[in-house]
Order: sequence, then structure tokens, then C-alpha cells
Amino acid sequence: MAAAVAGEEVTNRQVILKRYVTGCPMVEDMEVVTGTLRLAVPPGSPAVLVKNLYLSCDPYMRTRMTRHAVPSFVPDYVPGKVLDNCGVSKVVLSGHPDFKPGDLLWGVTGWEEYTLIPNPVFCHMINHREFPLSYYTGVLGVPGLTAYAGLFEVAKAKKGECVFVSAAAGAVGQIVGQLAKLTGCYVVGSAGSDQKVNLLKTKFGFNDAFNYKKELDLNAALKRCFPHGIDVYFENVGGAMLDAVLHNMRHRGRVAVCGQVSQYNLEWPDGVDPFRLVGNHIRMEGFLVSDYLGEYHRFEEEMARYLNEGKVVCVEDVAEGIEAAPAALVGLFAGRNVGKQVVAVARE
Repeated sequence: MAAAVAGEEVTNRQVILKRYVTGCPMVEDMEVVTGTLRLAVPPGSPAVLVKNLYLSCDPYMRTRMTRHAVPSFVPDYVPGKVLDNCGVSKVVLSGHPDFKPGDLLWGVTGWEEYTLIPNPVFCHMINHREFPLSYYTGVLGVPGLTAYAGLFEVAKAKKGECVFVSAAAGAVGQIVGQLAKLTGCYVVGSAGSDQKVNLLKTKFGFNDAFNYKKELDLNAALKRCFPHGIDVYFENVGGAMLDAVLHNMRHRGRVAVCGQVSQYNLEWPDGVDPFRLVGNHIRMEGFLVSDYLGEYHRFEEEMARYLNEGKVVCVEDVAEGIEAAPAALVGLFAGRNVGKQVVAVARE
């Protein structure tokens, strides 16, 4: 640390956006460049300088790779600039009273080896070091809180209800299904490969699951799995799946709209029949996990207990090295990942 305090200059590999994206993202839309960084924080500032250990790959990042005429809920990435997202980091230097060198944090950071965070308002201390640090990009981080808030606060799932989860083997879906099972729900998930379907039924304990790519009729698949209808749908996909689900919802069913990964690469999204919401009094509500950050510590302790007791498990797909980050992100849209996609930048 003495060298760091003295202002050592280090190389800093970074993932930048080369150009705005239309259609499916490609590795070539990003570039890994090597710059330099002086390990220092501005005097008198609350900044922290961190070494990034694990970076989270999430489908919503695709929406930030397109220039929006009307601003979205999260800023667009800028060509030539470093991407950012949630990650796990180690504090190198700090001007903030709450953080000191050596502390482990999770929060928003750059897709690079080192990041200077001017004001770490979106950084949180890691409290449970008994788990792999990468868990704070997934089950103990934003995806876990998203699953928790969407299922219980938005959809208000209750014991005995029938719950359907799309993209169920992903970072959020796998946690949604397990929490619903712990609540006493009947849970079915869809995924894009037989391997993932098997994972849902054997590893995560779903009551049933199906490979949507092998189903010629999604409506028939849902009727087979839910002969009496669906009470809660945790929506991660959109398009044809959402339309089929709305045809199979029970009276006063609830849809928690977390994401719509099938739509992110389309110029014009697929439509659904909104009249289905009317006839069955279905409530469909979108949400942002940022609305529920005040509940994070309660969630963290509850989830840590489930993990320690073996009631919740998680599966990660770890790509090694910052150079692997672009391909890992692009792979999400081809379903290449099995479980939560993580990039290991450095292991400590």
C-alpha cells in the first residue's frame, strides 16, 4: 500500500463502447484498451479508488448501448468511454470516512481493472465474507434483491399460488423460483436448453420446467404445466412468451415486469394483447430494483441465512479476465451462459 499512497502509476485495461449498437450486439461493438492510472484520490474529496475483482454481466446493459432520443431510466453508454455496471471491488485508496484501504465493496464501478469513484453513494460494504465474493454480483447483490422485491413486494406471491418464471435459469430467475418454492408456491420455469431445464428441476427445485425452443405452441405448454392457470408471472422475456402467459393467467393474477430480454435487440418491440389484462383483472407492474435499496440489508441477512442453511443455491458462469468481458456480455443474448454471468477481473 505504501507505493499506492506515493502515487504509483499502473496500467489499466478497460472495456469501452466503440459505437452505438443496432440489432444484436457483437464483440466488435466493444474494445479492450490499455491505459494508465495514477493511484491517488483528489485531496479533500470523498472519492475512493478501487481495484475491481468481479464484474456483473446483465441483459439491461444492452439497452444502454443504443442512443435514445428520449432519456431512459439509466443513462446511455457513450462511444469511446468505459462501460459501467455493478461489481465487487477492493478499496486501494479512500478519501471517504466510511471506507478504508482493504475494504471490500459491491456497487457501481467501471468495466476496467481500477476505477476512481468520485462519490461512492452506490457502494456497499460486503458483510458476509464466508461466501464467494462473486455472490455480491448475483444472489447477494442486485439480481437477488430484484428477485426478492419483484416476487414479494410487486407480485405479492403467497403460499399455494402458481408461479411461472421465464429466463428461469438466469441470475434473477433462479432466485425467484427458489424463493417462491420456500414460500410454498407451485413453480414452473422456462429456459432455452435441456441442460438449463434439468438444472431448474434438479438443482433449484422447480416443480416443472420446459425448453421454450422445443415448444411449437407456448400456449399449449403453459396449459400443460398450469391446467388451472397462473397466479404470478415473473416476466423476464416479453414478446410471444408474455402473450402466451396472459392467455393463461388466473383472475386477478399479477405480472411483475423485471425485463424483456427478447425485445432488447428489436427496433420495434413485439406487441401483446392488452385486453387480456381487462377481462381477468390482471395487474401488470414494472419495477426498478433501485426503488427497493432501502430493504437491502434486511434482504441480505435473510438471503445469507438461506444460503447458510442450504435452502437457496446459485449457479455462476465465470469468464476469466477483463478481455473476456465483451464476449461474456454478448453471450447473454445467445443463451450461452448457464447461471449468473460474471467476469473475474482479479481474484483475491
